[in-house]
Amino acid sequence: MSDNEEDWLALRPQEPSPSQCCGSGCKPCIYDVYEKELAQWERAKAMQDKSLLMGKKEQSNNSELNPDTFTAFSVSSVEQLTEDTYQYKFELPGNSSLQLSLGQHIVLRGVVNGLEVQRAYTPISPRNAEGYFEVLIKCYEAGLMSQYIKTWKRGDVVFWRGPFGGFPYQPNKHGELLMLASGTGLAPMIPILQSITDDEEDETFVTLVGCFPTFDKIYLKPLLQDLARYWNIRIFYVLSQETSLEKLPWSYQENTYTGRLNEDLMKTIVNSCRRKPFVLICGSSAFNEDMSRYLKAVGIEENSCFVF
Repeated sequence: MSDNEEDWLALRPQEPSPSQCCGSGCKPCIYDVYEKELAQWERAKAMQDKSLLMGKKEQSNNSELNPDTFTAFSVSSVEQLTEDTYQYKFELPGNSSLQLSLGQHIVLRGVVNGLEVQRAYTPISPRNAEGYFEVLIKCYEAGLMSQYIKTWKRGDVVFWRGPFGGFPYQPNKHGELLMLASGTGLAPMIPILQSITDDEEDETFVTLVGCFPTFDKIYLKPLLQDLARYWNIRIFYVLSQETSLEKLPWSYQENTYTGRLNEDLMKTIVNSCRRKPFVLICGSSAFNEDMSRYLKAVGIEENSCFVF
């Protein structure tokens, strides 16, 4: 093999490994980016012109979020919410904003034991937040990305790309939104709730159902309590590992159920909605499938649901 051939092989883009795909349907996916870079490399090689590769960049330091390349952001604070869930705050330059649409997610890149991993997370900060954004992350004992995230401290630099996805929300389009969230599935619901409460012209009713193992594992209680004070917002909790409501603060007892969110409870909640709801669902794939099945059983069709 000639030196020239070796030089070109060294410049050839590497095909992503499965761990590098977050599985959230990003456009462009990391595989799309690879195909684009590979075509660029093949064109440059055919023309024997390496200057055609100059536009190729895998990460950026200009602090502007980009779906094609990873951008560096600095961790400004770390707050532990429960034994395994953290709220991370990241700096944005000046008074800039991420400019996300509601419910959009961004993709984090981490390297653990030499293996690159990517995962998708939804910022929970208001979309008009200036100078910062916040992300809610649950860390798993055996999770590869969790091992990386748990090392973060103030001042560390991490890389994000995006935004992707999102729910095309329009004020007053739906009479009522029914939000079904399990654990950190709460994240995409928060910006939508805040958008509704911040807009005096938006009279959409919202029923949020948050599913958690125990009362202590409910995230963002103060924020949720504030939101529940609005005339058009109701919040219910379903606690799968609690057996009694007696030990809960009295302000939670009336709007909390023990056990799991099953078909009977779904029927009760849907029937209590003030208008026929449009449903937003976010949780594990098993949770999302269960919720879709229960909703269908109580008369909510697929075209009246959106799954994050």
